[in-house]
Amino acid sequence: MTQWQTLCNLDDLPADSGICALIDELQIALFYVAKMQTVFALNNYDPFAKAHVLSRGIIGDVNGDPVVASPIYKQHFKLTTGECIEDTSVKIASYPVRINNQHIEIKLTHG
Repeated sequence: MTQWQTLCNLDDLPADSGICALIDELQIALFYVAKMQTVFALNNYDPFAKAHVLSRGIIGDVNGDPVVASPIYKQHFKLTTGECIEDTSVKIASYPVRINNQHIEIKLTHG
């Protein structure tokens, strides 16, 4: 059974930016979009650059979808699904995340 795991406090996240968290040896890119009062979680691995860098990307909006632009080759990944805007055949893992009493919690599916 998959359970919610606490990662950090909401105050630990910079508004409109990303940070990387390590949980179960998996790098998770967390993004707090202040105007939406929402936190998104994606795998931190950029498949185009072959590097763990997405938490360093710039968040924004493409056609109404919240996205992160990779800091290396600038592909945009939807924060809601992990789908690449420029190449829809590429998708990175996205994870359920919630704010619970100012704690950021994530649900990871294993195995």
